[in-house]
Formats: sequence, C-alpha cells, structure tokens
Amino acid sequence: MRIALAQLNPTVGDVRGNAELVRQAALRAQESGAELLVCSELVLCGYPPKDLLLRAGFAAGCDRAVRELASVIPPELGVIVGHPTVQGLREGRIANGASLLHEGRVVATIHKLLLPNYDVFDEHRYFRPASETAPIEFRGLRLGVHICEDAWWGEPSTFYHDEPLSRPNPIAELARQGVDVFINLSASPFELTKPDRRQTIVTRHVRAHQRPFLFVNQVGGNDDLVFDGHSLVVDAQARVVERLASFATDFRIVDLDVLPSEPAPFDHPRERLILDALTLGLQDYMRKSGFTDCVLGLSGGIDSALAACVAARAAGPAHVHGLMMPSRYSTPHSVADAEALAANLGLDAQVVPIDAVHRAYEALPTIGGDLTSESAGLADQNLQARIRGAMVMTRSNRHGWIALATGNKSELAVGYCTLYGDMAGGFAVLSDLLKRDVYAVSRYVNKSAGREVIPAGTLSKPPSAELAPDQFDQDSLPPYPVLDAILEGLVEREESVTFLSQFYPPETVRWVAQKLDRNEFKRRQMPPGIKLSQRAFGTGRRMPMAARVDVE
Repeated sequence: MRIALAQLNPTVGDVRGNAELVRQAALRAQESGAELLVCSELVLCGYPPKDLLLRAGFAAGCDRAVRELASVIPPELGVIVGHPTVQGLREGRIANGASLLHEGRVVATIHKLLLPNYDVFDEHRYFRPASETAPIEFRGLRLGVHICEDAWWGEPSTFYHDEPLSRPNPIAELARQGVDVFINLSASPFELTKPDRRQTIVTRHVRAHQRPFLFVNQVGGNDDLVFDGHSLVVDAQARVVERLASFATDFRIVDLDVLPSEPAPFDHPRERLILDALTLGLQDYMRKSGFTDCVLGLSGGIDSALAACVAARAAGPAHVHGLMMPSRYSTPHSVADAEALAANLGLDAQVVPIDAVHRAYEALPTIGGDLTSESAGLADQNLQARIRGAMVMTRSNRHGWIALATGNKSELAVGYCTLYGDMAGGFAVLSDLLKRDVYAVSRYVNKSAGREVIPAGTLSKPPSAELAPDQFDQDSLPPYPVLDAILEGLVEREESVTFLSQFYPPETVRWVAQKLDRNEFKRRQMPPGIKLSQRAFGTGRRMPMAARVDVE
C-alpha cells in the first residue's frame, strides 16, 4: 500500500483553515498515487487547543468539520485525521480521536487511551480515555492506529503521578490483535532530547513486535510550544528508512511493500536544533498572532545580538527594527557592536540615547532624590532599564510591531532582570536558553553563515548590563559556567541543595536556590517564550510565589 504522510502546521482554533490544509494534502496524495493519507494528532483544531475544548459547541463543531471533510476529499483515498470528538459519548465528555475517512464518510474512529498529565500536558482536564484499543481495517490491512502518548507506555517520567507500567499497553494490545503496521498520530512538542527519545521508543516497539511503524508529528509553533516534525518511517527490522523535515512542513509517500533498504541519516548539531526551534517558534507566534514586524533593543551584548539574529531569520531583516539606547554608562564599543550587528543582518536600526530622559527623572522633585541619593544604585539602574523598555514599547504601540524581550534563562532564573524594563515585551525569545547556549548558538550563527554576523567584540567581551560604572555581570552573579550547571540541577533535574553542594561551593548553591525561589514572581510576569528544555519556565514548571521554601 502507498501511504502519504502529511506533516502539517495547523493553527489552534482555525478548524476551517486546518481542514483546508488536510484537503490540499489529500489532493496531493491522490495525484501522487497514494491510497491512504495520514495526518497528525488533533490536526483539525491544532494542538494544544487548551480551554477552547471547554467552549460550548467547539468539539461538536470539529466533528461536523470531519464529516464535511470526508465529503470533499477524493472518495477513493483514505484519510486518517486527528480531531476532538463527542460523537457517541455522554454529554460533557470529549475524546482525543482519530478517524478514517473514505468514500465520503467517516468509516471508523479510535480514541486516545493514555492521556498525558505531566509537564505541559493537561489532557485529563479535557478528555476521557478510551476503554479499549482495536485495529482499523482498510483495503486488506489491519492498521494499528493510535495517538501520541499511546506509544510512550513504559517510558519513565519524573512527572508521572501514576506508575507507567500499571497502565494499559496500547501497542502490545494492537500487536496481539494482529495489526500489519503501526500508525502513530502525534503532536509531540520539541525538547532538545525529543528526536532521539522518539526514535528510541518507536524502534523499541518495532523490535518487540516486528511490524513497520509510521510516526507522523505536527510541526509549527503554538504559543510557548514548538513542534519539530521529525516524522519517521521505521521498517520491520527497526531501521529508520524515512525521515521527514525538521521544523518545516513536509509530505512524503512511502510504499509499505517496497520500503527503502538504506537507513535515513540524521545529523543535526545541537546548536542548529536550538536555532531552528527559536526561529520557527518566533515566526509562527508572529504569523498566527497577526504580526509582520518586531522591535527590540540592541545593546551590543550577546543576548540581544542572538535575539536579533533569530528575529531576522523568522521575520526577514527588513521587518526587524532595533533601538540602540545608550546611557551615560554605555561604552563606545557597545554602540559600535550593535551598529555592526544591524549592518551585518540588514536590520532597520536607530540610535536613541536615554540620558536626557534619565536626567529629567533625576530633576523631578518628587522622585529625583530617590535616584541621586544613591547614584547608580538599584533604583537608578532599574529606571534606566525601564526607560529603555518604555521606548521599545512606544515604538511597538506606534507601529503595531511585537516587542521582543531578550533575557536568557540564567538571568530569569535568579532575577537578574528588570520588571517593566528588559522584561517588557510580547515574546521572550531566549527565555529557555542558558547563557552557555546563548554563546554556543551565537558562534554557530557565524560558523554556519561563513562570516562574522555577530561581531567578535560581542562574543569576546565580558557580559554587562552597563547600568553603573564599570559594571559586569560577574560582579553580581557566579561565573556563568557554574551558575548554569547549578541551575540545570535545580530546575531540569529538581536536585537538592545538599546534593549539588557535593560538586559546587555550598554557599553558591544556596544563593542560587534562594534567588531561584524568590524571583518566581518576576517570571510569572514575563512574556511567553519558546520551550526548549524539559523544564522551561512557564506552563511546564508551576511554582508558588508567596512561599517560604526550605532550600536544603
């Protein structure tokens, strides 16, 4: 059987538009001689639909859209499409479903059995699980259709509240019922380890049951999640023989009777995965939110430089507007580095000094004393950051451009950032990127371009906020390699202060842990960013703000 795999980029909530994406893929599949088209999980409504599922009539509307789609696709082609469904369920119950459409009607529908309820997933809030799993028969084949998490049975997770092995094993049950091929519809969001983990999971199932496996994943950015695609075809010998594109829509025809004999290579450097994820995440956030242009501050530092590079890739250089906002404490090379970056990228950039506004604040009788009594003190430093934030937001409001915040995960973790200042904006491009990875990806930008995009001075100079005389980040923070390693332990692995103190200075570990807990209120107010790690700040890490935490 010739099967088409459609790796699509749906927009959450746009049921009509998403149905059209499927229809166009179906026409292409028919023209290519395919007998069956497979799309991704919940492609009709986009993933994750969140509380749209609770809106009256939304899920029922998706069922209607599925029936309408069945009537307009080529009748001789089978199409497997993911969608929420209330069909046949008690009032108020919704299932995460996948239907086979053929000859103008919905031939069969299966429901997701295992509902993830960890990390960013909250499917128990919306769906009721299937009570059983069974193959779908189509043109003489028994198709083992299942949905995303159903293939993750037995995978250990720090965030499961139940024992994974106590849950039903959908893949084993489908194999027991004699399926000819496994077909997984997924909306699996990107993390740096995810492509390898998915491949390991799929090949483990194939080795256990000796059936080929088709894995079709969603692609595209939706809010803080980015979906990387990386759809796979694995033959019965557990070889990955087809790989669809990473971070891009794709379409592929496979013939189950004549699968390729050579493994499909995969060699994407970590830095490229990060850069592609950031680019697609920002690009889709802008596109799906109706923005064509963005604006950000360019300080001459490494964070704003990388954020500008991502923005130029995502929106096009002509649609990126940079503001260079030197203060009395800014060094001449900072402006020069920012100007060089803007020229290298071809950005629209403007120098807007902030000193006159800063002095106007100092001259105010009602507030000036709070600033001048401690020259370049914390209040004065934060004011400068807020003046810059106000300038960026003013340009954003005037032209309808989305404002980008440029802070990284290391700074956000310990509160080395200013509310309503450098945290101001509509999207935080680097919010899940530790400082070490900011440097690594920046070097990759230059290497992959074969030229100096980010100036050498930006890459080599010590990081500084330049809000006080001779100020450097390491005056207030531990060295970034130490800080990042401790944060990885505290945030990514939820390790204790006592455990980490075996490897790093105990007083440093305790300081980082205290700062991490005390600055939750800041992170709660930051713009959305792009999830790259297993534990990104935001929906996947839910910590209290008003709390006294034992940091041991």
